[in-house]
Amino acid sequence: MDQDIETIQERIQETSRFVGELLEEIGKVVVGQKRMVERLLIALLSNGHVLLEGVPGLAKTLTVKTLAQAIATRFQRIQFTPDLLPADLIGTLIYDQKSGAFQTKKGPIFANIILADEINRSPAKVQSALLEAMQEKTVTIGENTFPLDDPFLVLATQNPIEQEGTYPLPEAQVDRFILKLVIEYPEREEELEIMRRMSGAQPPKATAVIQPGEVLRAREAVESIYVDPKVENYIVDLVFATRNPQRYGLNDLTDLISYGASPRASINLLKTARARAFLRRRGFVTPEDVREMAFDVLRHRILLTYEAEAEEVTSEEIIEKILNRVEVP
Repeated sequence: MDQDIETIQERIQETSRFVGELLEEIGKVVVGQKRMVERLLIALLSNGHVLLEGVPGLAKTLTVKTLAQAIATRFQRIQFTPDLLPADLIGTLIYDQKSGAFQTKKGPIFANIILADEINRSPAKVQSALLEAMQEKTVTIGENTFPLDDPFLVLATQNPIEQEGTYPLPEAQVDRFILKLVIEYPEREEELEIMRRMSGAQPPKATAVIQPGEVLRAREAVESIYVDPKVENYIVDLVFATRNPQRYGLNDLTDLISYGASPRASINLLKTARARAFLRRRGFVTPEDVREMAFDVLRHRILLTYEAEAEEVTSEEIIEKILNRVEVP
C-alpha cells in the first residue's frame, strides 16, 4: 500500500506542476479572492459546476473570464433575464430559403466556461435547459443531439440583495451544483490595490499558461488520489449527521433541519477533497481536506425548518456544529 501511495504521489507531483503557474497568472489580474479562485479550480478538476452568491462588483465575472484565458478555453457570459428563452441559451433551427432545409444555429452554451449571470432572473424553462446541459453534457436541438465541449464548467451567479422579479432555483436543482460559494468583500489593502490596478488605461489581462488537455489529464490524476477508509467513513458521518443529528449527539439540531444532505453530497465531498489535495500536490486525502470543503459542499444542501429561520440560524452554523461534534479520524 505504501508503494502504491508513493506511485500516486509521483504522478500527482508530475501532473500538478501547472498549479502554481496558473494561480500566479490569475493573480496578475485578480486581486485577492484566493478562496474563490481555488474553489473554481477544484470544481474544474472535479468536473462539477459552481453557484456563486455575492453582491455586484466583487470580481466574479473578471475571475471566471481570467480563468478561461489562463487555460486557453472559450468563455461565454450569458445575462439571464425574465424574457430569456431556452432557444436563446442552447440554440435553435433556422429555415434556409435557398436550400429549403433547416440549419442548426448553436447558442452560447457551446463554450468551455459559462458564466450564467443572475440565473434566478430567468423563468423555470430556461433554468431547466441550463441544468439539463450541465447534467447531461449534451444539448438537443430539433432531432439532433450535440455534445458540449470538454472541459465544460458552468458558474451561475445569484444576487442576494434584489429578490423582486426573481425565480428562485428549486432545491432539487440547486443540489446539482457541486459547490455553493459565498463571495465576501475584499480586505482594505486588497481594495486599494484593486483601485490602483483597475483605474489604469489598460487593465491587466491573463495569457494562456496551460492547454485544456492538461486539465483533462489532471482530472484523471485527481481520481487516482488515495482516500483512506477512515476518511471515507468520516465523509459519510458528516453527511449522515445532517440527516440524523441525534445519532451524533446533536439533539439541538433536530428541530432546525428539515431535510439533510443527499447522497450527492457524499460523492461531491469526496471529489472536492481529492481536488484540494491535488492543488496541494498530495497523493492522498486528509481529514483537513474534507473539513475545508464541507461548508461549500453542504451549505446549499441543508434545508432549514421555519423554526431555524425564525431563530435566524444559518446552514453554516449547523455545519460548524457538525464539524465540531463528529469525531475526526
